[in-house]
Amino acid sequence: MKILMKPIEMIAWFNCDGLLRPIRFRVDGEVIRVEQVCHITEEKLAGNKMKIYRCQSEIEGQLRPFELKYEVQTSRWFLFKM
Repeated sequence: MKILMKPIEMIAWFNCDGLLRPIRFRVDGEVIRVEQVCHITEEKLAGNKMKIYRCQSEIEGQLRPFELKYEVQTSRWFLFKM
């Protein structure tokens, strides 16, 4: 996977327990639906708490893994790896 760290537009939802789930996002004008969240971890990057979502989706006919990062303090989403 290639490191991108691009800011993206995201549609996500919270459940009753406060767990955040990504639904779909837009990057470079293309809308990608998040089909499966495989793993969720947390890290601190320069003092900022970030959640990392390892996901996979069918993109251009192939099942491709990617990582999304959510910066908790600023509520910003990034496409980290693809």
